[in-house]
Amino acid sequence: MPPNFLLVYAALLVAMLLGALDQTIFSTALPTIVGELHGLEHMAWVTTAYILAATIGMPVYGKLGDLIGHKIVFVAAIGFFVAGSVVAALAGGMPALITGRALQGLGGGGLMIISQAIVADLVPPRERAKFLAPMGAVFGIASVAGPLLGGWFTDQHSWRWAFWINVPLGAVAIGVALFALRLPRRNRTVRLDYPGTALMAVAVTCTVLFATWGGTEYDWSDPIILGLGAAAVATWAAFLLSQRSAAEPIIPLHLFRNSIFVVATLLGMLVVGVAMFAIVGYLPTYLQMVYGVSATESGLLMLPMVVGIMATALTSGALLGRTGKYKIYPIAGTGLLIVFAALVSRIGIDTPLWVICAYLVIAGAGIGLMMQTLVLAVQNAFPQSEVGTVTSANNFFREIGATLGTAVVGAVFASRLTDRLATALPTGGALTDSHSLTPALVRALPETVREAVVTAYADALVPIFGYLIPVLVAGLILAFTLKEKPLATRAEDPEPAAPQPV
Repeated sequence: MPPNFLLVYAALLVAMLLGALDQTIFSTALPTIVGELHGLEHMAWVTTAYILAATIGMPVYGKLGDLIGHKIVFVAAIGFFVAGSVVAALAGGMPALITGRALQGLGGGGLMIISQAIVADLVPPRERAKFLAPMGAVFGIASVAGPLLGGWFTDQHSWRWAFWINVPLGAVAIGVALFALRLPRRNRTVRLDYPGTALMAVAVTCTVLFATWGGTEYDWSDPIILGLGAAAVATWAAFLLSQRSAAEPIIPLHLFRNSIFVVATLLGMLVVGVAMFAIVGYLPTYLQMVYGVSATESGLLMLPMVVGIMATALTSGALLGRTGKYKIYPIAGTGLLIVFAALVSRIGIDTPLWVICAYLVIAGAGIGLMMQTLVLAVQNAFPQSEVGTVTSANNFFREIGATLGTAVVGAVFASRLTDRLATALPTGGALTDSHSLTPALVRALPETVREAVVTAYADALVPIFGYLIPVLVAGLILAFTLKEKPLATRAEDPEPAAPQPV
């Protein structure tokens, strides 16, 4: 490993944490933020602006990094992220806050991608797993820690500190990158695919808005949602056609001729994207509604999932370095998630909290086995000159899968909850609207009404985890088809070396 590697690696972990954390850190702070800035009607855009910019930026950063070098792109990503943090921290209104969040997202997408690509520049695949493993764990930890930190900053200090904290951390990461990071030079001509980038940006925007607005801001049958869906299909088709003739395509179509890339990417979309975000997105609210815990307490109750992620991510990373074989981990990880879904689909309102926490350990263990393994498999399947492109493409489609999967789960849940509330409360009223329920409102209800609402909530959500089982079974079948290519022993190898004795 190169000199100063541990220092550089620490900076990469910080950058990865910043990019992943800011996807969820404001979920608990949003009510306070919109109250102070008088922007309830723009509330959703605080999160959507970040997700949109990050998702659009991922493939661009990956391609640019392969063309001009990952170091300069990494520094630029941190710069965008820090600038966005400052703009948002100083925001006096919702437009400035949303602008800051978009800038943050533009940088955050690059931080997550380029951090993994730089590790690939410095460490051969055979040794890479034990360094990618903590990065995968950081992504999972951030999903749980974000709401906790957001709530703590809001309650103890100010929501603006959730932005200010990024500035010194980002400055340290930039300093380390500039003075300690030494990477191979890139001599390729920069010919960025501007038409393809524009089409991809429109396609992602339409897809994300279709998924986030459908069933919430607008009915699924609303002309706006139908128009967004049609526009998404058309622009995705146009984008794929444009990649056939582009000199330097953002997502080269030859990636899809590689079975390892296809299988690993589909696994990332179906299993990591859909399953993880369904768990993180809906279980905390379930705990608040059914068990009456606070937002902070529900976040703390998700910590067993972090324990599971850390345990299996670090263990599998070490084993991968010793054996050079990765196929077993996606199989085992998907199997554990199937077990989790089967168990949690049978819980009831009387299930002890410790049982749910035990189930979350199983879910975390499954996710931890997959996060870094899929990225490593994809990186190992392509020459070093394309490592940024393939890493970004794999993460990009996982984000798309998470967005669509969360939207589908949310739509099914909202429909089921509305039906059950109408049955439990035949007199109708505001409580039959699933979008009007809040934990505080439920706790303030008379006991008999509260019990009816809690039962309806549990009956609406819990079976949905069972609905995930066929999706996860499809993922398990895919995992068995993942081709195992021996891990290379040198970072510059265009093709993996022969297997080494273990």
